[in-house]
Amino acid sequence: MTRWAMTADLRRCVGCQTCTAACKHTNATPPDVQWRRVIDMEFGEFPNVKRVFVPVGCQHCEDPPCMDVCPSTATKKRADGIVTIDYDLCIGCAYCAVACPYQARYKTDKASFAYGAPTDSEVKRHDPKRLAVATKCTFCVDRIDAGLEQGLKPGVDPAATPACVNACIADALAFGDLDDPQSNVSQLLVKNQSFRMHEELGTGPGFHYLWDKADI
Repeated sequence: MTRWAMTADLRRCVGCQTCTAACKHTNATPPDVQWRRVIDMEFGEFPNVKRVFVPVGCQHCEDPPCMDVCPSTATKKRADGIVTIDYDLCIGCAYCAVACPYQARYKTDKASFAYGAPTDSEVKRHDPKRLAVATKCTFCVDRIDAGLEQGLKPGVDPAATPACVNACIADALAFGDLDDPQSNVSQLLVKNQSFRMHEELGTGPGFHYLWDKADI
Protein backbone atom coordinates (compact mmCIF):
# COMPACT_ATOMS: atom_id res chain seq x y z
CA MET A 1 0.00 0.00 0.00
CA THR A 2 0.86 3.68 -0.10
CA ARG A 3 0.32 6.24 2.67
CA TRP A 4 1.25 9.75 1.55
CA ALA A 5 2.46 11.97 4.38
CA MET A 6 4.30 15.22 4.99
CA THR A 7 6.92 16.20 7.54
CA ALA A 8 7.89 19.66 8.75
CA ASP A 9 11.25 20.16 10.45
CA LEU A 10 10.61 22.85 13.08
CA ARG A 11 14.36 23.35 13.47
CA ARG A 12 14.65 24.44 9.85
CA CYS A 13 11.46 26.44 9.18
CA VAL A 14 12.29 30.18 9.10
CA GLY A 15 8.71 31.44 8.83
CA CYS A 16 9.23 32.96 5.39
CA GLN A 17 5.70 31.99 4.24
CA THR A 18 7.02 30.87 0.85
CA CYS A 19 5.01 27.65 1.21
CA THR A 20 1.88 29.74 1.80
CA ALA A 21 2.55 31.82 -1.30
CA ALA A 22 3.32 28.75 -3.41
CA CYS A 23 0.09 27.09 -2.30
CA LYS A 24 -1.97 30.18 -3.12
CA HIS A 25 -0.35 30.52 -6.53
CA THR A 26 -0.76 26.85 -7.41
CA ASN A 27 -4.33 26.49 -6.19
CA ALA A 28 -5.59 30.03 -6.95
CA THR A 29 -7.22 30.40 -3.55
CA PRO A 30 -9.01 33.66 -2.61
CA PRO A 31 -7.13 36.32 -0.60
CA ASP A 32 -8.63 35.27 2.74
CA VAL A 33 -8.04 31.54 2.23
CA GLN A 34 -4.76 29.90 3.22
CA TRP A 35 -4.66 26.15 2.76
CA ARG A 36 -1.04 26.25 4.00
CA ARG A 37 -0.41 28.59 6.93
CA VAL A 38 2.64 29.14 9.13
CA ILE A 39 1.99 29.92 12.79
CA ASP A 40 4.55 32.12 14.59
CA MET A 41 4.89 30.90 18.20
CA GLU A 42 7.01 31.84 21.22
CA PHE A 43 7.79 29.76 24.31
CA GLY A 44 9.34 30.45 27.67
CA GLU A 45 9.96 33.57 29.73
CA PHE A 46 12.52 36.33 29.18
CA PRO A 47 15.42 35.94 28.76
CA ASN A 48 14.93 32.23 27.97
CA VAL A 49 12.54 32.61 25.08
CA LYS A 50 12.36 30.40 22.02
CA ARG A 51 10.59 31.11 18.77
CA VAL A 52 9.27 28.47 16.40
CA PHE A 53 7.39 28.55 13.10
CA VAL A 54 4.79 25.82 12.57
CA PRO A 55 3.37 25.03 9.09
CA VAL A 56 -0.24 23.90 9.37
CA GLY A 57 -3.09 22.86 7.11
CA CYS A 58 -5.18 19.78 6.45
CA GLN A 59 -3.56 16.88 8.31
CA HIS A 60 -5.01 14.18 6.03
CA CYS A 61 -5.98 12.10 9.03
CA GLU A 62 -6.24 8.33 9.19
CA ASP A 63 -9.62 8.78 10.91
CA PRO A 64 -10.79 12.21 9.67
CA PRO A 65 -13.60 13.64 11.82
CA CYS A 66 -14.61 15.87 8.90
CA MET A 67 -15.59 12.78 6.92
CA ASP A 68 -17.69 11.31 9.72
CA VAL A 69 -19.96 14.36 9.98
CA CYS A 70 -20.38 15.03 6.25
CA PRO A 71 -24.09 14.41 5.45
CA SER A 72 -23.59 14.27 1.68
CA THR A 73 -20.49 12.01 1.59
CA ALA A 74 -18.60 14.80 -0.19
CA THR A 75 -15.57 14.25 2.03
CA LYS A 76 -13.78 11.00 1.35
CA LYS A 77 -10.45 9.39 2.19
CA ARG A 78 -8.53 7.69 -0.60
CA ALA A 79 -6.73 4.39 -0.16
CA ASP A 80 -3.43 6.32 -0.17
CA GLY A 81 -4.54 8.42 2.82
CA ILE A 82 -5.37 11.69 1.03
CA VAL A 83 -8.62 13.28 2.23
CA THR A 84 -10.59 14.84 -0.63
CA ILE A 85 -13.75 16.91 -1.16
CA ASP A 86 -16.16 16.33 -4.03
CA TYR A 87 -17.42 19.83 -4.85
CA ASP A 88 -20.35 18.37 -6.80
CA LEU A 89 -21.61 16.58 -3.68
CA CYS A 90 -20.78 19.23 -1.06
CA ILE A 91 -23.86 21.15 0.11
CA GLY A 92 -21.89 23.82 2.00
CA CYS A 93 -23.27 22.96 5.44
CA ALA A 94 -19.82 23.54 7.03
CA TYR A 95 -20.23 20.64 9.48
CA CYS A 96 -16.75 19.52 8.44
CA ALA A 97 -15.26 22.90 9.33
CA VAL A 98 -16.76 22.65 12.81
CA ALA A 99 -15.55 19.05 13.26
CA CYS A 100 -11.97 19.69 12.06
CA PRO A 101 -9.70 20.25 15.10
CA TYR A 102 -7.03 21.80 12.86
CA GLN A 103 -9.06 24.72 11.47
CA ALA A 104 -8.06 23.54 8.02
CA ARG A 105 -11.35 24.00 6.16
CA TYR A 106 -12.68 27.09 4.43
CA LYS A 107 -15.96 28.10 2.86
CA THR A 108 -16.17 31.05 0.48
CA ASP A 109 -19.71 32.12 -0.38
CA LYS A 110 -18.81 35.02 -2.63
CA ALA A 111 -15.93 35.44 -5.06
CA SER A 112 -13.22 37.80 -3.79
CA PHE A 113 -10.03 39.03 -5.42
CA ALA A 114 -6.77 40.58 -4.21
CA TYR A 115 -7.39 44.08 -5.57
CA GLY A 116 -11.17 44.28 -5.72
CA ALA A 117 -11.71 43.80 -9.44
CA PRO A 118 -10.23 40.49 -10.68
CA THR A 119 -6.94 40.59 -12.56
CA ASP A 120 -6.59 38.76 -15.87
CA SER A 121 -4.86 35.90 -14.08
CA GLU A 122 -7.60 35.66 -11.46
CA VAL A 123 -10.28 35.60 -14.14
CA LYS A 124 -8.56 32.70 -15.90
CA ARG A 125 -8.02 30.68 -12.73
CA HIS A 126 -11.26 31.41 -10.86
CA ASP A 127 -13.14 28.17 -10.18
CA PRO A 128 -16.86 28.71 -9.52
CA LYS A 129 -17.10 25.13 -8.21
CA ARG A 130 -15.28 26.30 -5.07
CA LEU A 131 -17.97 28.80 -4.09
CA ALA A 132 -20.37 27.88 -1.26
CA VAL A 133 -18.56 24.58 -0.64
CA ALA A 134 -15.85 23.40 1.74
CA THR A 135 -12.25 23.65 0.50
CA LYS A 136 -8.88 22.70 1.95
CA CYS A 137 -5.35 21.49 1.21
CA THR A 138 -5.36 18.46 -1.06
CA PHE A 139 -1.62 17.63 -0.85
CA CYS A 140 -1.72 18.83 -4.50
CA VAL A 141 -3.39 15.54 -5.39
CA ASP A 142 -3.65 16.49 -9.06
CA ARG A 143 0.14 16.81 -9.25
CA ILE A 144 0.59 13.48 -7.46
CA ASP A 145 -1.80 11.59 -9.73
CA ALA A 146 -0.47 13.17 -12.93
CA GLY A 147 3.10 12.45 -11.84
CA LEU A 148 2.38 8.81 -11.04
CA GLU A 149 0.84 8.36 -14.50
CA GLN A 150 4.14 9.60 -15.96
CA GLY A 151 6.20 7.27 -13.80
CA LEU A 152 7.38 10.03 -11.46
CA LYS A 153 7.92 9.62 -7.72
CA PRO A 154 6.08 12.05 -5.40
CA GLY A 155 8.43 13.61 -2.88
CA VAL A 156 11.40 13.07 -5.20
CA ASP A 157 10.34 14.45 -8.58
CA PRO A 158 9.17 18.08 -8.23
CA ALA A 159 6.44 17.72 -10.88
CA ALA A 160 4.75 15.07 -8.72
CA THR A 161 5.34 16.77 -5.36
CA PRO A 162 3.12 19.28 -3.47
CA ALA A 163 3.94 22.88 -4.38
CA CYS A 164 4.66 23.90 -0.78
CA VAL A 165 7.40 21.26 -0.49
CA ASN A 166 9.00 22.33 -3.75
CA ALA A 167 9.00 25.99 -2.69
CA CYS A 168 10.44 25.62 0.82
CA ILE A 169 13.72 27.56 0.85
CA ALA A 170 14.96 25.86 4.04
CA ASP A 171 14.14 22.27 3.05
CA ALA A 172 11.92 22.11 6.11
CA LEU A 173 9.09 20.30 4.32
CA ALA A 174 9.26 16.78 2.92
CA PHE A 175 6.69 14.52 1.29
CA GLY A 176 6.65 10.80 0.65
CA ASP A 177 5.22 7.34 1.27
CA LEU A 178 5.11 6.26 4.92
CA ASP A 179 4.57 2.65 3.89
CA ASP A 180 7.94 2.66 2.13
CA PRO A 181 10.64 2.34 4.83
CA GLN A 182 13.22 3.78 2.42
CA SER A 183 11.22 6.90 1.52
CA ASN A 184 12.46 10.31 2.58
CA VAL A 185 9.69 10.84 5.15
CA SER A 186 10.16 7.36 6.65
CA GLN A 187 13.89 7.95 7.03
CA LEU A 188 13.33 11.38 8.57
CA LEU A 189 10.95 9.91 11.15
CA VAL A 190 13.47 7.18 12.03
CA LYS A 191 16.32 9.65 12.52
CA ASN A 192 14.38 12.33 14.37
CA GLN A 193 12.00 12.69 17.27
CA SER A 194 8.59 13.82 16.08
CA PHE A 195 5.02 14.52 17.10
CA ARG A 196 1.66 14.98 15.45
CA MET A 197 -0.72 17.83 16.20
CA HIS A 198 -3.56 16.96 18.61
CA GLU A 199 -2.51 13.34 18.39
CA GLU A 200 -4.44 12.68 21.60
CA LEU A 201 -7.70 13.04 19.66
CA GLY A 202 -7.05 9.80 17.80
CA THR A 203 -7.37 11.33 14.33
CA GLY A 204 -4.05 9.87 13.15
CA PRO A 205 -2.69 12.95 11.33
CA GLY A 206 -0.62 12.40 8.19
CA PHE A 207 1.46 15.49 8.97
CA HIS A 208 4.47 14.91 11.25
CA TYR A 209 6.59 17.56 12.99
CA LEU A 210 10.31 16.95 13.53
CA TRP A 211 11.92 18.68 16.48
CA ASP A 212 15.06 16.86 17.64
CA LYS A 213 17.44 14.07 16.73
CA ALA A 214 16.37 10.55 17.68
CA ASP A 215 18.10 8.94 20.65
CA ILE A 216 19.71 6.11 18.71
